[in-house]
Amino acid sequence: MKKMPTRDEVLQWITDNPTKSSKRDIARAFGIKGQARIDLKRILKELETEGHLTKRKKTYRDAEALPPVTVCRVRGADSDGDLFLEPAEWEGEDPRPTILFIAKKGDPALAEGDRALCRLTKVSGEDYAYEARLIRRIGTGPSKILGLFRAGSEGGRITPIDKGSDKEWRVLAGATEGAKDGELVEAEQAGPRSRMGLPQARITARLGDPTAAKAVSLIAIHQHQIPDEFPLDVIAEAEAAEPVTLGKREDLRELPLVTIDPSDARDHDDACYAHADDDPKNKGGHVVWVAIADVAHYVRPGSKLDMEARKRGNSTYFPDRVVPMLPEALSGDLCSLHEGVERACIAVCMVLDAEGNKLSHRFVRGLMNSPAALNYEEVQAGQDGRPNEKVAPMMESVIAPLYDAYAALKSARERRQPLELNLPERRIELDEDGKVISVAFRDRLDAHKLIEEFMVLANVAAAETLQEQKTPLLYRVHEEPSPEKLESLREIASASGFNLAKGQVLQTRHFNRLLAQAEGTEHEELMNITALRSMTQAYYAPEHIGHFGLALRNYAHFTSPIRRYADLIVHRALITAHGWGDDGLDAVAVDGLKETGEHISTTERRSMVAERDTTDRYLAAYLADRVGTEVEGAVSGVVSFGLFIKLDGTGADGLVPVKTIGREYFIHDRDAQTLRGEKTGLTLGLGQRVLVRLADATPMTGGLTLDLLEVDGRKLLQRPGGRSSAGTGRRKLVKKRTKAQKLKKKLARKR
Repeated sequence: MKKMPTRDEVLQWITDNPTKSSKRDIARAFGIKGQARIDLKRILKELETEGHLTKRKKTYRDAEALPPVTVCRVRGADSDGDLFLEPAEWEGEDPRPTILFIAKKGDPALAEGDRALCRLTKVSGEDYAYEARLIRRIGTGPSKILGLFRAGSEGGRITPIDKGSDKEWRVLAGATEGAKDGELVEAEQAGPRSRMGLPQARITARLGDPTAAKAVSLIAIHQHQIPDEFPLDVIAEAEAAEPVTLGKREDLRELPLVTIDPSDARDHDDACYAHADDDPKNKGGHVVWVAIADVAHYVRPGSKLDMEARKRGNSTYFPDRVVPMLPEALSGDLCSLHEGVERACIAVCMVLDAEGNKLSHRFVRGLMNSPAALNYEEVQAGQDGRPNEKVAPMMESVIAPLYDAYAALKSARERRQPLELNLPERRIELDEDGKVISVAFRDRLDAHKLIEEFMVLANVAAAETLQEQKTPLLYRVHEEPSPEKLESLREIASASGFNLAKGQVLQTRHFNRLLAQAEGTEHEELMNITALRSMTQAYYAPEHIGHFGLALRNYAHFTSPIRRYADLIVHRALITAHGWGDDGLDAVAVDGLKETGEHISTTERRSMVAERDTTDRYLAAYLADRVGTEVEGAVSGVVSFGLFIKLDGTGADGLVPVKTIGREYFIHDRDAQTLRGEKTGLTLGLGQRVLVRLADATPMTGGLTLDLLEVDGRKLLQRPGGRSSAGTGRRKLVKKRTKAQKLKKKLARKR
């Protein structure tokens, strides 16, 4: 036998030979036989106890190293597009090592969260520890769980915060990531689900105190996997940007292009100016300028900024924060049209006739200097005869001409008849600690409508120019409603005493007639909500289909490149079409327009859901101390398990569980969207006015549970203990019949 190896020699050999790490392999390598194996076993045990080695079945390995074949989890791509992995399991004291994925031709696409069996090669001198080649993909990413961690003696449990999810997850002691009791955590499914017992999870991130200020939006950010931190190289690229000089740009600095935004606006990406047209051939006409921040100058195709902006797709807005598409150095500074500073812009000059029809337009790449940053309220107050010190000097030269041009556009809009939904926007106001202090509906001022009409007109001009130039772009597409949704809308309208045209090509003006019938009645809100639900969801695509809701043939998003990647694509297309520079659409971007459109349509929907969930949680927190109070509302949804009620005042949606309604069994009619009482025939449907009691409010999930007290002014009999006496009787009858049938069969067999 050779001499017994030292502990260091054993460790070095295991590191150099990770595939031969059983006790038998080690003994063979060092020529250890007989009784000497006992000494080797002692050395290995000591190394394991001290944490230098971990034992798996009958093999040992370095706790701080990975075996050459490892199961990895896809962590995501960086701003350069490189895909990085991490080991699915890690027991070392250091952070999990970073692994660069080296794809070969024919490898399947891997997405964040996917698991793959990989062959690893250790590297040095890089900011990652290993390179990986795919052996096979094991499966798509495991289920993500966001919830509260409850520590136990051997790990703990996670209670999900999602509405309707009441199943807990078990976390083993080695998978808690050090989470403390009561912390908000992000976790993933660990192993296959079992029919017996709780499913198992592994904590992947600790998010802190769920009751802390601004935790509500943080929950939505993590739950919907919205990127909220910029990579350092992206931030560095943004901060290296410098202000633009005039150069070959058109000088617009003398035009009084003002920004008009909400008082709490975080960025200013559009400005406008209007004046009467002095062309005698266009009597009563107007000239309207719309200038948009030139984001394309700073966010070049293929740059780190560009890849990060595309990844995010759009900014996401919460009551307490914004998750921007671009870093602050751009979104809040160089690309924001601040008052009194020179800013790069792409502007369109549009000539209108007295009736608001667009006669012509032209685009320029310019340099502007806005004389004023205004908000909607002060502009409207000025127009109504109450100008403040800032607005007063601009009334005659700036504000009045804007409203004159808007009056003409309003006339054109009435002829066009876009969909006129009346759904007020909710505003949640928070104090410094992130607590809701008020919930109200935003006022819909003419100042809001003025800016909207100018932006719509500019978007149309962009789409028309690019279509004429045959330059590829992304259109904003809104298809007409499906026949099934239209039929459902007709049924609800008919049940409410209204009529929706049938037997002809349906246009937005037909919807507007329906909404006009309901205006001022108790069904007004119902018809607006139902009409909205009948619409298809708008999306981005390179195909020219049109925009049904706006009643426009040509429409693209041009006016908000700070917060929407689609607008940046349109800006680049305009640059290419006009030959303004080398920062237009490149061939790679053109080839990928369809994929980009699908991606940013998805990120837009993701943001909408995250924003809605956050609003629900804030509303639940606001109403939590009002449990037990009675509130009026209207039925906004009917499902087999209950009624959704939209509450007056806050616009919050709550659920009345069907098991708590009246003293009978209710039958759900999916087509008619009603619940009908089996005994009394009481029918509950959309739009009915109700009185409810707030039974429960859960801020963590945003859930509201209600008790139904009155329907259309009629009181309902309450169920004792919240259970259905009719339903209970029905179940007893079924049980009795089943028992009788079994007895009958048994007697028959005996005969």
